[in-house]
Amino acid sequence: MREIAHIGGPQRREPDLAEILGQVAAGDKDSFSTLYDALAGPVFGLVLRVLRDPAQSEEVAQEVMVEVWRSAARYQADRGSVMSWVMTMAHRRAVDRVRSEQAASDREQRSAQREQMPAYDEVSEEVAVRLESEQVRRCLRSLTELQRQAVTLAYYRGYTYREVAASLSAPLGTVKTRLRDGLIRLRDCMGVSA
Repeated sequence: MREIAHIGGPQRREPDLAEILGQVAAGDKDSFSTLYDALAGPVFGLVLRVLRDPAQSEEVAQEVMVEVWRSAARYQADRGSVMSWVMTMAHRRAVDRVRSEQAASDREQRSAQREQMPAYDEVSEEVAVRLESEQVRRCLRSLTELQRQAVTLAYYRGYTYREVAASLSAPLGTVKTRLRDGLIRLRDCMGVSA
Protein backbone atom coordinates (compact mmCIF):
# COMPACT_ATOMS: atom_id res chain seq x y z
CA MET A 1 0.00 0.00 0.00
CA ARG A 2 1.16 3.51 -0.82
CA GLU A 3 0.54 6.40 1.51
CA ILE A 4 -1.27 9.39 0.09
CA ALA A 5 -0.83 12.64 1.96
CA HIS A 6 -3.89 14.82 2.09
CA ILE A 7 -3.51 18.46 2.99
CA GLY A 8 -5.10 19.09 6.33
CA GLY A 9 -6.36 15.53 6.73
CA PRO A 10 -5.29 12.09 7.84
CA GLN A 11 -3.09 9.99 5.63
CA ARG A 12 -4.88 7.32 3.61
CA ARG A 13 -3.26 4.30 2.03
CA GLU A 14 -4.04 3.70 -1.66
CA PRO A 15 -3.76 0.04 -2.69
CA ASP A 16 -0.73 -0.95 -4.79
CA LEU A 17 -2.57 -2.42 -7.76
CA ALA A 18 0.50 -4.18 -9.19
CA GLU A 19 1.10 -5.95 -5.89
CA ILE A 20 -2.56 -6.91 -5.58
CA LEU A 21 -2.67 -8.12 -9.19
CA GLY A 22 0.33 -10.35 -8.44
CA GLN A 23 -1.64 -11.91 -5.60
CA VAL A 24 -4.66 -12.31 -7.89
CA ALA A 25 -2.40 -14.08 -10.42
CA ALA A 26 -1.54 -16.54 -7.62
CA GLY A 27 -5.28 -17.24 -7.16
CA ASP A 28 -5.96 -15.07 -4.08
CA LYS A 29 -9.70 -14.38 -4.14
CA ASP A 30 -9.54 -11.79 -1.35
CA SER A 31 -7.01 -9.82 -3.36
CA PHE A 32 -9.30 -9.99 -6.35
CA SER A 33 -12.09 -8.55 -4.22
CA THR A 34 -9.82 -5.62 -3.32
CA LEU A 35 -8.79 -5.21 -6.97
CA TYR A 36 -12.43 -5.38 -8.05
CA ASP A 37 -13.38 -2.62 -5.62
CA ALA A 38 -10.58 -0.42 -6.96
CA LEU A 39 -11.23 -1.01 -10.68
CA ALA A 40 -14.92 -1.79 -11.20
CA GLY A 41 -16.04 1.86 -11.04
CA PRO A 42 -13.51 3.24 -13.53
CA VAL A 43 -14.05 0.26 -15.87
CA PHE A 44 -17.82 0.75 -15.84
CA GLY A 45 -17.43 4.49 -16.44
CA LEU A 46 -15.20 3.96 -19.48
CA VAL A 47 -17.42 1.25 -20.94
CA LEU A 48 -20.52 3.38 -20.39
CA ARG A 49 -18.93 6.28 -22.31
CA VAL A 50 -18.36 3.95 -25.27
CA LEU A 51 -21.63 1.98 -25.22
CA ARG A 52 -24.03 4.58 -23.77
CA ASP A 53 -26.26 1.76 -22.54
CA PRO A 54 -26.11 1.10 -18.78
CA ALA A 55 -27.31 -2.52 -19.00
CA GLN A 56 -24.80 -3.45 -21.69
CA SER A 57 -22.11 -1.48 -19.90
CA GLU A 58 -22.64 -3.48 -16.71
CA GLU A 59 -22.39 -6.71 -18.69
CA VAL A 60 -19.20 -5.67 -20.49
CA ALA A 61 -17.64 -4.35 -17.27
CA GLN A 62 -18.29 -7.74 -15.63
CA GLU A 63 -16.70 -9.49 -18.63
CA VAL A 64 -13.64 -7.27 -18.26
CA MET A 65 -13.30 -8.03 -14.58
CA VAL A 66 -13.58 -11.77 -15.25
CA GLU A 67 -10.89 -11.35 -17.90
CA VAL A 68 -8.69 -9.55 -15.36
CA TRP A 69 -9.10 -12.54 -13.00
CA ARG A 70 -8.25 -15.02 -15.78
CA SER A 71 -5.34 -13.12 -17.29
CA ALA A 72 -3.74 -11.56 -14.20
CA ALA A 73 -0.60 -13.64 -14.73
CA ARG A 74 -0.08 -12.07 -18.16
CA TYR A 75 0.23 -8.55 -16.82
CA GLN A 76 3.66 -7.01 -17.52
CA ALA A 77 4.55 -4.08 -15.29
CA ASP A 78 7.17 -2.80 -17.74
CA ARG A 79 4.42 -2.17 -20.33
CA GLY A 80 2.28 0.13 -18.18
CA SER A 81 0.32 0.45 -14.97
CA VAL A 82 -2.35 -2.01 -13.87
CA MET A 83 -4.95 0.71 -14.36
CA SER A 84 -3.79 1.33 -17.96
CA TRP A 85 -3.75 -2.41 -18.68
CA VAL A 86 -7.28 -2.93 -17.37
CA MET A 87 -8.67 0.23 -18.98
CA THR A 88 -7.18 -0.78 -22.35
CA MET A 89 -8.83 -4.17 -21.95
CA ALA A 90 -12.13 -2.46 -21.06
CA HIS A 91 -11.96 -0.09 -24.02
CA ARG A 92 -11.23 -2.93 -26.46
CA ARG A 93 -14.05 -5.02 -25.07
CA ALA A 94 -16.49 -2.09 -25.32
CA VAL A 95 -15.45 -1.33 -28.91
CA ASP A 96 -15.83 -5.03 -29.77
CA ARG A 97 -19.35 -4.91 -28.37
CA VAL A 98 -20.19 -1.85 -30.47
CA ARG A 99 -18.86 -3.58 -33.60
CA SER A 100 -20.72 -6.76 -32.76
CA GLU A 101 -23.98 -4.86 -32.25
CA GLN A 102 -23.45 -2.97 -35.52
CA ALA A 103 -22.75 -6.20 -37.41
CA ALA A 104 -25.88 -7.79 -35.94
CA SER A 105 -27.92 -4.74 -36.90
CA ASP A 106 -26.51 -4.82 -40.43
CA ARG A 107 -27.34 -8.54 -40.76
CA GLU A 108 -30.90 -7.94 -39.57
CA GLN A 109 -31.28 -5.07 -42.03
CA ARG A 110 -30.00 -7.18 -44.95
CA SER A 111 -32.30 -10.02 -43.92
CA ALA A 112 -35.29 -7.69 -43.77
CA GLN A 113 -34.45 -6.32 -47.22
CA ARG A 114 -34.21 -9.85 -48.64
CA GLU A 115 -37.61 -10.67 -47.17
CA GLN A 116 -39.12 -7.61 -48.85
CA MET A 117 -37.76 -8.59 -52.26
CA PRO A 118 -40.20 -10.69 -54.25
CA ALA A 119 -39.07 -14.27 -54.68
CA TYR A 120 -37.84 -15.13 -58.15
CA ASP A 121 -40.09 -17.74 -59.69
CA GLU A 122 -38.04 -19.48 -62.34
CA VAL A 123 -40.95 -21.53 -63.73
CA SER A 124 -43.29 -18.57 -64.18
CA GLU A 125 -40.43 -16.56 -65.73
CA GLU A 126 -39.75 -19.35 -68.22
CA VAL A 127 -43.45 -19.60 -69.08
CA ALA A 128 -43.64 -15.83 -69.61
CA VAL A 129 -40.59 -15.89 -71.91
CA ARG A 130 -42.05 -18.76 -73.95
CA LEU A 131 -45.44 -17.07 -74.25
CA GLU A 132 -43.79 -13.85 -75.34
CA SER A 133 -41.64 -15.71 -77.89
CA GLU A 134 -44.72 -17.43 -79.29
CA GLN A 135 -46.51 -14.08 -79.53
CA VAL A 136 -43.54 -12.59 -81.42
CA ARG A 137 -43.54 -15.54 -83.87
CA ARG A 138 -47.30 -15.18 -84.38
CA CYS A 139 -46.95 -11.44 -84.97
CA LEU A 140 -44.06 -12.00 -87.41
CA ARG A 141 -46.33 -14.28 -89.44
CA SER A 142 -48.79 -11.39 -89.76
CA LEU A 143 -46.19 -9.27 -91.65
CA THR A 144 -45.78 -9.25 -95.38
CA GLU A 145 -43.01 -11.49 -96.72
CA LEU A 146 -40.77 -8.50 -97.47
CA GLN A 147 -41.32 -6.95 -94.02
CA ARG A 148 -40.68 -10.29 -92.27
CA GLN A 149 -37.44 -10.83 -94.21
CA ALA A 150 -36.17 -7.32 -93.43
CA VAL A 151 -37.04 -7.56 -89.71
CA THR A 152 -35.55 -11.05 -89.41
CA LEU A 153 -32.27 -10.04 -91.06
CA ALA A 154 -31.95 -6.80 -89.08
CA TYR A 155 -33.07 -7.88 -85.61
CA TYR A 156 -32.42 -11.61 -85.43
CA ARG A 157 -29.25 -11.83 -87.49
CA GLY A 158 -27.84 -8.40 -86.65
CA TYR A 159 -27.53 -7.10 -90.22
CA THR A 160 -27.13 -3.37 -90.83
CA TYR A 161 -29.58 -1.57 -93.14
CA ARG A 162 -27.02 -1.76 -95.97
CA GLU A 163 -26.47 -5.48 -95.43
CA VAL A 164 -30.24 -6.10 -95.42
CA ALA A 165 -30.57 -4.09 -98.65
CA ALA A 166 -27.74 -6.07 -100.29
CA SER A 167 -29.15 -9.41 -99.11
CA LEU A 168 -32.66 -8.61 -100.42
CA SER A 169 -31.36 -6.86 -103.57
CA ALA A 170 -33.48 -3.84 -102.65
CA PRO A 171 -32.73 -0.12 -102.42
CA LEU A 172 -31.69 1.13 -98.98
CA GLY A 173 -34.70 3.48 -98.71
CA THR A 174 -37.11 0.63 -99.47
CA VAL A 175 -35.50 -1.56 -96.79
CA LYS A 176 -35.79 1.23 -94.20
CA THR A 177 -39.47 1.69 -95.08
CA ARG A 178 -40.14 -2.08 -94.85
CA LEU A 179 -38.42 -2.23 -91.48
CA ARG A 180 -40.29 0.79 -90.14
CA ASP A 181 -43.67 -0.50 -91.34
CA GLY A 182 -42.89 -4.02 -90.11
CA LEU A 183 -41.90 -2.78 -86.64
CA ILE A 184 -45.06 -0.66 -86.39
CA ARG A 185 -47.19 -3.72 -87.27
CA LEU A 186 -45.28 -5.85 -84.75
CA ARG A 187 -45.78 -3.23 -82.05
CA ASP A 188 -49.51 -3.06 -82.74
CA CYS A 189 -49.80 -6.86 -82.84
CA MET A 190 -47.98 -7.23 -79.53
CA GLY A 191 -50.11 -4.54 -77.90
CA VAL A 192 -47.15 -2.34 -77.00
CA SER A 193 -47.96 1.35 -76.73
CA ALA A 194 -45.71 3.79 -78.57
